[in-house]
Amino acid sequence: MNNALRRFRRFAPTLLVIAGSVGAFCAQISNAQAQNGAPPARPALAVTVTRAEPTTLTLRVAANGNIAAWQEASVGTEADGLRLSEVKVNVGDRVRRGQVLASFDAAPVATELAHRRAALAESEAALAEAATNAQRARDLQASGALSAQQIHQYVTAERMAQARTDAARAVARTQELRLAQTRVRAPDDGVISARSATVGAVLPAGQELFRLIRRGRLEWRAEVAAPQLARLRPGQGVTVTPVGGGALQGTVRVLAPAVDPQTRNGLVYVDLPEGGTARAGMFARGEIEVGPGSPALTLPQAAVLQRDGFDYVLRVGADSRVLQTKVKLGRRAGDRVEILAGVDAASRVVAAGGGFLGDGDLVNVVEAQASPGRTGLLVTDRRP
Repeated sequence: MNNALRRFRRFAPTLLVIAGSVGAFCAQISNAQAQNGAPPARPALAVTVTRAEPTTLTLRVAANGNIAAWQEASVGTEADGLRLSEVKVNVGDRVRRGQVLASFDAAPVATELAHRRAALAESEAALAEAATNAQRARDLQASGALSAQQIHQYVTAERMAQARTDAARAVARTQELRLAQTRVRAPDDGVISARSATVGAVLPAGQELFRLIRRGRLEWRAEVAAPQLARLRPGQGVTVTPVGGGALQGTVRVLAPAVDPQTRNGLVYVDLPEGGTARAGMFARGEIEVGPGSPALTLPQAAVLQRDGFDYVLRVGADSRVLQTKVKLGRRAGDRVEILAGVDAASRVVAAGGGFLGDGDLVNVVEAQASPGRTGLLVTDRRP
Protein backbone atom coordinates (compact mmCIF):
# COMPACT_ATOMS: atom_id res chain seq x y z
CA MET A 1 0.00 0.00 0.00
CA ASN A 2 2.74 2.43 0.88
CA ASN A 3 4.63 1.55 -2.32
CA ALA A 4 1.54 2.34 -4.43
CA LEU A 5 1.08 5.69 -2.73
CA ARG A 6 4.68 6.56 -3.34
CA ARG A 7 4.37 5.73 -7.06
CA PHE A 8 1.23 7.92 -7.35
CA ARG A 9 2.89 10.91 -5.74
CA ARG A 10 5.87 10.46 -8.05
CA PHE A 11 3.78 10.49 -11.26
CA ALA A 12 1.07 13.00 -10.14
CA PRO A 13 2.70 16.11 -11.67
CA THR A 14 3.16 14.33 -14.94
CA LEU A 15 -0.46 13.25 -14.95
CA LEU A 16 -1.61 16.85 -14.29
CA VAL A 17 0.43 18.16 -17.21
CA ILE A 18 -0.98 15.49 -19.51
CA ALA A 19 -4.56 16.27 -18.38
CA GLY A 20 -4.07 20.01 -18.99
CA SER A 21 -2.73 19.38 -22.46
CA VAL A 22 -5.64 17.14 -23.33
CA GLY A 23 -8.12 19.77 -22.05
CA ALA A 24 -6.52 22.55 -24.07
CA PHE A 25 -6.52 20.39 -27.16
CA CYS A 26 -10.19 19.55 -26.72
CA ALA A 27 -11.02 23.24 -26.22
CA GLN A 28 -9.23 24.13 -29.44
CA ILE A 29 -11.13 21.44 -31.29
CA SER A 30 -14.46 22.74 -29.86
CA ASN A 31 -13.65 26.33 -30.81
CA ALA A 32 -12.70 25.31 -34.32
CA GLN A 33 -15.86 23.30 -34.70
CA ALA A 34 -17.91 26.22 -33.38
CA GLN A 35 -16.22 28.63 -35.77
CA ASN A 36 -16.60 26.35 -38.75
CA GLY A 37 -20.27 25.71 -38.01
CA ALA A 38 -21.35 29.34 -37.12
CA PRO A 39 -23.66 30.97 -39.70
CA PRO A 40 -22.40 34.16 -41.43
CA ALA A 41 -23.65 37.59 -40.26
CA ARG A 42 -27.03 38.44 -41.79
CA PRO A 43 -28.02 41.89 -43.12
CA ALA A 44 -30.23 43.89 -40.77
CA LEU A 45 -32.52 45.08 -43.59
CA ALA A 46 -32.88 45.19 -47.34
CA VAL A 47 -32.68 48.83 -48.38
CA THR A 48 -32.90 50.87 -51.54
CA VAL A 49 -30.08 53.32 -52.03
CA THR A 50 -30.08 56.53 -53.98
CA ARG A 51 -27.67 59.32 -54.83
CA ALA A 52 -27.92 63.09 -54.64
CA GLU A 53 -29.25 64.38 -57.94
CA PRO A 54 -28.70 67.74 -59.65
CA THR A 55 -31.90 69.77 -59.53
CA THR A 56 -33.00 73.19 -60.68
CA LEU A 57 -34.91 74.90 -57.87
CA THR A 58 -37.34 77.80 -58.26
CA LEU A 59 -37.63 79.89 -55.10
CA ARG A 60 -41.00 80.24 -53.42
CA VAL A 61 -42.29 81.97 -50.30
CA ALA A 62 -44.61 79.92 -48.08
CA ALA A 63 -47.61 81.59 -46.46
CA ASN A 64 -50.88 80.82 -44.71
CA GLY A 65 -54.19 82.61 -44.87
CA ASN A 66 -57.94 82.46 -45.35
CA ILE A 67 -60.02 82.30 -48.49
CA ALA A 68 -62.64 85.04 -48.75
CA ALA A 69 -65.00 86.61 -51.24
CA TRP A 70 -63.39 89.16 -53.55
CA GLN A 71 -66.34 91.46 -52.78
CA GLU A 72 -69.53 90.60 -50.94
CA ALA A 73 -72.79 92.51 -51.45
CA SER A 74 -75.56 92.79 -48.88
CA VAL A 75 -79.00 92.61 -50.52
CA GLY A 76 -81.74 94.05 -48.32
CA THR A 77 -85.24 95.41 -48.51
CA GLU A 78 -86.07 99.05 -49.19
CA ALA A 79 -89.80 98.54 -48.70
CA ASP A 80 -90.96 99.23 -45.15
CA GLY A 81 -93.58 97.19 -43.36
CA LEU A 82 -94.50 94.86 -46.22
CA ARG A 83 -94.97 91.11 -46.06
CA LEU A 84 -92.48 88.91 -47.89
CA SER A 85 -94.58 86.75 -50.21
CA GLU A 86 -92.00 84.84 -52.28
CA VAL A 87 -88.31 83.83 -52.13
CA LYS A 88 -86.96 82.66 -55.48
CA VAL A 89 -83.31 81.78 -54.77
CA ASN A 90 -81.33 79.84 -52.22
CA VAL A 91 -77.75 79.59 -50.98
CA GLY A 92 -75.39 78.50 -53.73
CA ASP A 93 -77.55 79.72 -56.62
CA ARG A 94 -75.87 81.73 -59.36
CA VAL A 95 -77.78 84.88 -60.23
CA ARG A 96 -77.57 87.58 -62.88
CA ARG A 97 -77.64 91.33 -62.43
CA GLY A 98 -81.26 92.51 -62.17
CA GLN A 99 -82.68 89.04 -61.49
CA VAL A 100 -85.62 88.97 -59.06
CA LEU A 101 -84.54 87.30 -55.82
CA ALA A 102 -87.66 87.83 -53.70
CA SER A 103 -91.04 89.59 -53.84
CA PHE A 104 -93.17 91.44 -51.28
CA ASP A 105 -96.94 91.68 -51.26
CA ALA A 106 -97.54 94.62 -53.62
CA ALA A 107 -101.34 95.02 -53.11
CA PRO A 108 -101.16 97.78 -50.45
CA VAL A 109 -98.63 99.75 -52.49
CA ALA A 110 -100.61 99.33 -55.71
CA THR A 111 -103.78 100.61 -54.01
CA GLU A 112 -101.96 103.63 -52.64
CA LEU A 113 -100.42 104.29 -56.05
CA ALA A 114 -103.85 104.29 -57.68
CA HIS A 115 -105.06 106.82 -55.10
CA ARG A 116 -102.08 109.08 -55.73
CA ARG A 117 -102.52 108.92 -59.46
CA ALA A 118 -106.15 109.99 -59.08
CA ALA A 119 -105.05 112.92 -56.94
CA LEU A 120 -102.51 113.82 -59.60
CA ALA A 121 -105.19 113.78 -62.29
CA GLU A 122 -107.34 116.09 -60.18
CA SER A 123 -104.42 118.45 -59.66
CA GLU A 124 -103.67 118.48 -63.36
CA ALA A 125 -107.32 119.40 -64.14
CA ALA A 126 -107.22 122.26 -61.62
CA LEU A 127 -103.93 123.40 -63.15
CA ALA A 128 -105.45 123.46 -66.62
CA GLU A 129 -108.36 125.60 -65.42
CA ALA A 130 -106.05 127.99 -63.52
CA ALA A 131 -103.77 128.27 -66.54
CA THR A 132 -106.75 129.17 -68.80
CA ASN A 133 -107.96 131.87 -66.39
CA ALA A 134 -104.47 133.31 -66.04
CA GLN A 135 -104.03 133.43 -69.81
CA ARG A 136 -107.37 135.18 -70.26
CA ALA A 137 -106.42 137.75 -67.65
CA ARG A 138 -103.16 138.42 -69.45
CA ASP A 139 -105.03 138.91 -72.71
CA LEU A 140 -107.37 141.48 -71.09
CA GLN A 141 -104.61 143.36 -69.32
CA ALA A 142 -104.13 145.81 -72.17
CA SER A 143 -107.87 146.58 -72.48
CA GLY A 144 -108.21 147.60 -68.84
CA ALA A 145 -111.23 145.31 -68.29
CA LEU A 146 -109.53 143.74 -65.28
CA SER A 147 -107.65 145.48 -62.55
CA ALA A 148 -104.05 144.69 -61.85
CA GLN A 149 -105.07 143.02 -58.60
CA GLN A 150 -107.46 140.63 -60.34
CA ILE A 151 -104.85 139.75 -62.96
CA HIS A 152 -102.32 139.07 -60.17
CA GLN A 153 -104.79 136.75 -58.42
CA TYR A 154 -105.31 134.67 -61.58
CA VAL A 155 -101.58 134.37 -62.17
CA THR A 156 -100.99 133.38 -58.53
CA ALA A 157 -103.74 130.79 -58.70
CA GLU A 158 -102.04 129.28 -61.74
CA ARG A 159 -98.73 129.03 -59.91
CA MET A 160 -100.35 127.43 -56.87
CA ALA A 161 -102.13 124.89 -59.08
CA GLN A 162 -98.79 124.11 -60.75
CA ALA A 163 -97.12 123.57 -57.35
CA ARG A 164 -99.93 121.27 -56.18
CA THR A 165 -99.65 119.29 -59.41
CA ASP A 166 -95.88 118.93 -59.00
CA ALA A 167 -96.36 117.72 -55.41
CA ALA A 168 -99.02 115.22 -56.47
CA ARG A 169 -96.76 113.97 -59.27
CA ALA A 170 -93.88 113.53 -56.79
CA VAL A 171 -96.06 111.55 -54.41
CA ALA A 172 -97.24 109.33 -57.25
CA ARG A 173 -93.64 108.81 -58.33
CA THR A 174 -92.72 107.84 -54.77
CA GLN A 175 -95.44 105.20 -54.79
CA GLU A 176 -94.21 103.91 -58.14
CA LEU A 177 -90.71 103.51 -56.66
CA ARG A 178 -92.17 101.78 -53.62
CA LEU A 179 -94.04 99.42 -55.91
CA ALA A 180 -90.80 98.63 -57.74
CA GLN A 181 -89.11 97.96 -54.39
CA THR A 182 -91.51 95.12 -53.71
CA ARG A 183 -89.33 93.09 -56.09
CA VAL A 184 -85.82 92.54 -54.68
CA ARG A 185 -83.26 92.31 -57.51
CA ALA A 186 -79.63 91.20 -57.63
CA PRO A 187 -77.24 94.18 -57.75
CA ASP A 188 -74.63 92.21 -59.75
CA ASP A 189 -73.80 88.79 -61.14
CA GLY A 190 -72.67 86.38 -58.46
CA VAL A 191 -73.40 83.51 -56.09
CA ILE A 192 -75.77 83.63 -53.12
CA SER A 193 -73.64 82.96 -50.04
CA ALA A 194 -76.26 83.53 -47.30
CA ARG A 195 -80.02 83.85 -47.04
CA SER A 196 -82.09 85.20 -44.15
CA ALA A 197 -85.31 85.86 -46.09
CA THR A 198 -88.37 84.02 -44.74
CA VAL A 199 -91.71 83.91 -46.52
CA GLY A 200 -94.43 85.66 -44.52
CA ALA A 201 -92.11 87.92 -42.54
CA VAL A 202 -93.01 91.61 -42.27
CA LEU A 203 -89.71 93.42 -42.50
CA PRO A 204 -88.53 96.98 -41.87
CA ALA A 205 -86.54 98.89 -44.46
CA GLY A 206 -82.87 98.00 -44.48
CA GLN A 207 -83.31 94.41 -43.32
CA GLU A 208 -80.73 92.11 -44.99
CA LEU A 209 -82.25 89.29 -47.03
CA PHE A 210 -79.27 87.84 -48.91
CA ARG A 211 -75.50 88.04 -49.17
CA LEU A 212 -73.96 87.82 -52.61
CA ILE A 213 -70.38 86.97 -53.66
CA ARG A 214 -69.96 89.36 -56.53
CA ARG A 215 -69.16 87.61 -59.82
CA GLY A 216 -68.44 84.44 -57.84
CA ARG A 217 -64.82 85.57 -57.39
CA LEU A 218 -62.76 84.31 -54.46
CA GLU A 219 -59.39 85.45 -53.21
CA TRP A 220 -56.76 84.10 -50.86
CA ARG A 221 -55.59 86.58 -48.24
CA ALA A 222 -52.10 85.35 -47.41
CA GLU A 223 -50.19 86.56 -44.37
CA VAL A 224 -46.55 87.13 -45.29
CA ALA A 225 -43.75 88.24 -42.97
CA ALA A 226 -42.69 91.84 -43.56
CA PRO A 227 -39.12 90.97 -44.74
CA GLN A 228 -40.58 88.82 -47.53
CA LEU A 229 -42.95 91.46 -48.89
CA ALA A 230 -40.18 93.22 -50.83
CA ARG A 231 -39.78 90.08 -52.95
CA LEU A 232 -43.42 89.93 -54.00
CA ARG A 233 -44.97 91.58 -57.04
CA PRO A 234 -48.45 91.60 -58.63
CA GLY A 235 -48.73 88.95 -61.31
CA GLN A 236 -46.55 86.33 -59.59
CA GLY A 237 -47.84 82.77 -59.71
CA VAL A 238 -49.20 81.16 -56.55
CA THR A 239 -50.08 77.58 -55.64
CA VAL A 240 -52.87 77.56 -53.05
CA THR A 241 -53.94 74.38 -51.26
CA PRO A 242 -57.15 74.63 -49.20
CA VAL A 243 -57.47 72.29 -46.24
CA GLY A 244 -58.93 69.05 -47.53
CA GLY A 245 -58.87 70.20 -51.16
CA GLY A 246 -56.70 70.10 -54.23
CA ALA A 247 -54.11 72.66 -55.24
CA LEU A 248 -55.24 75.77 -57.14
CA GLN A 249 -53.16 78.06 -59.34
CA GLY A 250 -53.69 81.72 -58.51
CA THR A 251 -52.11 85.08 -59.22
CA VAL A 252 -51.00 87.87 -56.89
CA ARG A 253 -53.37 90.80 -57.47
CA VAL A 254 -52.20 93.38 -54.95
CA LEU A 255 -50.16 93.77 -51.77
CA ALA A 256 -51.63 95.54 -48.76
CA PRO A 257 -50.10 99.00 -48.28
CA ALA A 258 -49.70 98.50 -44.52
CA VAL A 259 -48.31 95.84 -42.18
CA ASP A 260 -50.08 94.71 -39.00
CA PRO A 261 -48.08 96.26 -36.12
CA GLN A 262 -48.96 93.34 -33.83
CA THR A 263 -47.97 90.39 -36.03
CA ARG A 264 -45.56 92.22 -38.40
CA ASN A 265 -47.28 90.43 -41.25
CA GLY A 266 -48.66 91.96 -44.42
CA LEU A 267 -51.61 90.73 -46.48
CA VAL A 268 -51.16 89.56 -50.05
CA TYR A 269 -54.37 89.31 -52.09
CA VAL A 270 -54.33 86.41 -54.54
CA ASP A 271 -57.00 85.91 -57.20
CA LEU A 272 -58.28 82.34 -57.38
CA PRO A 273 -59.83 80.63 -60.41
CA GLU A 274 -63.53 79.82 -60.46
CA GLY A 275 -64.57 76.32 -59.55
CA GLY A 276 -62.40 73.92 -57.64
CA THR A 277 -62.68 73.04 -53.97
CA ALA A 278 -62.10 76.51 -52.53
CA ARG A 279 -64.88 78.00 -50.40
CA ALA A 280 -65.07 81.35 -48.66
CA GLY A 281 -63.93 81.03 -45.05
CA MET A 282 -61.54 78.11 -45.67
CA PHE A 283 -58.01 78.10 -44.32
CA ALA A 284 -55.36 77.46 -46.96
CA ARG A 285 -51.62 77.12 -47.31
CA GLY A 286 -49.79 78.41 -50.32
CA GLU A 287 -46.49 79.12 -51.99
CA ILE A 288 -45.71 82.24 -54.01
CA GLU A 289 -43.14 81.93 -56.78
CA VAL A 290 -40.59 84.70 -56.30
CA GLY A 291 -37.34 83.66 -57.95
CA PRO A 292 -35.74 81.97 -60.98
CA GLY A 293 -34.26 78.48 -60.97
CA SER A 294 -30.84 77.70 -59.50
CA PRO A 295 -28.85 74.41 -59.49
CA ALA A 296 -28.64 72.24 -56.38
CA LEU A 297 -27.99 68.67 -55.21
CA THR A 298 -31.10 67.14 -53.67
CA LEU A 299 -32.13 63.95 -51.92
CA PRO A 300 -35.59 62.62 -51.07
CA GLN A 301 -36.77 64.00 -47.75
CA ALA A 302 -37.36 60.41 -46.61
CA ALA A 303 -33.60 59.84 -46.79
CA VAL A 304 -32.88 62.51 -44.17
CA LEU A 305 -33.14 61.60 -40.47
CA GLN A 306 -33.30 63.92 -37.49
CA ARG A 307 -31.46 62.63 -34.45
CA ASP A 308 -30.39 64.60 -31.38
CA GLY A 309 -31.30 67.87 -33.08
CA PHE A 310 -29.13 67.28 -36.16
CA ASP A 311 -29.78 66.08 -39.69
CA TYR A 312 -28.23 62.82 -40.86
CA VAL A 313 -28.26 60.44 -43.79
CA LEU A 314 -27.18 56.80 -43.75
CA ARG A 315 -24.39 56.41 -46.27
CA VAL A 316 -23.73 52.86 -47.50
CA GLY A 317 -20.08 51.85 -47.79
CA ALA A 318 -18.40 49.33 -50.06
CA ASP A 319 -18.81 46.63 -47.37
CA SER A 320 -22.62 47.17 -47.37
CA ARG A 321 -22.52 48.67 -43.89
CA VAL A 322 -24.25 51.96 -43.15
CA LEU A 323 -22.39 54.98 -41.86
CA GLN A 324 -24.40 57.70 -40.14
CA THR A 325 -23.29 60.97 -41.74
CA LYS A 326 -24.25 64.49 -40.63
CA VAL A 327 -25.48 66.75 -43.45
CA LYS A 328 -26.34 70.40 -43.87
CA LEU A 329 -29.72 71.06 -45.48
CA GLY A 330 -30.84 73.96 -47.65
CA ARG A 331 -34.04 74.64 -49.51
CA ARG A 332 -36.96 72.25 -49.86
CA ALA A 333 -38.74 71.45 -53.11
CA GLY A 334 -41.77 69.22 -52.91
CA ASP A 335 -40.56 65.82 -51.62
CA ARG A 336 -36.87 66.69 -52.04
CA VAL A 337 -34.41 68.66 -49.94
CA GLU A 338 -31.19 70.43 -50.92
CA ILE A 339 -27.94 69.02 -49.52
CA LEU A 340 -25.34 71.71 -48.89
CA ALA A 341 -22.66 69.56 -47.20
CA GLY A 342 -22.03 66.02 -45.96
CA VAL A 343 -22.43 63.88 -49.08
CA ASP A 344 -21.73 64.30 -52.77
CA ALA A 345 -23.29 63.00 -55.96
CA ALA A 346 -21.26 59.77 -55.77
CA SER A 347 -22.37 58.78 -52.26
CA ARG A 348 -24.84 55.95 -51.90
CA VAL A 349 -27.55 56.87 -49.37
CA VAL A 350 -30.37 54.82 -47.87
CA ALA A 351 -33.46 56.19 -49.62
CA ALA A 352 -36.06 55.27 -46.97
CA GLY A 353 -36.48 53.28 -43.78
CA GLY A 354 -33.33 54.60 -42.18
CA GLY A 355 -35.08 54.97 -38.85
CA PHE A 356 -34.83 51.18 -38.38
CA LEU A 357 -31.06 51.12 -38.87
CA GLY A 358 -28.12 52.01 -36.70
CA ASP A 359 -24.60 53.10 -37.45
CA GLY A 360 -22.58 50.11 -38.69
CA ASP A 361 -25.51 47.84 -39.54
CA LEU A 362 -25.05 45.44 -42.43
CA VAL A 363 -27.71 45.88 -45.14
CA ASN A 364 -28.78 44.18 -48.32
CA VAL A 365 -28.38 46.88 -50.95
CA VAL A 366 -30.90 47.36 -53.77
CA GLU A 367 -29.95 50.07 -56.24
CA ALA A 368 -32.74 52.54 -57.06
CA GLN A 369 -33.60 53.07 -60.70
CA ALA A 370 -31.48 55.88 -62.08
CA SER A 371 -33.31 59.03 -63.08
CA PRO A 372 -32.13 62.00 -65.15
CA GLY A 373 -31.27 65.31 -63.52
CA ARG A 374 -34.35 67.08 -62.22
CA THR A 375 -35.27 70.51 -63.47
CA GLY A 376 -37.97 73.00 -62.76
CA LEU A 377 -38.74 71.98 -59.18
CA LEU A 378 -40.13 74.69 -56.94
CA VAL A 379 -38.43 75.34 -53.64
CA THR A 380 -40.12 76.70 -50.56
CA ASP A 381 -38.28 79.41 -48.67
CA ARG A 382 -39.44 79.43 -45.06
CA ARG A 383 -36.75 81.76 -43.79
CA PRO A 384 -37.99 84.97 -42.10
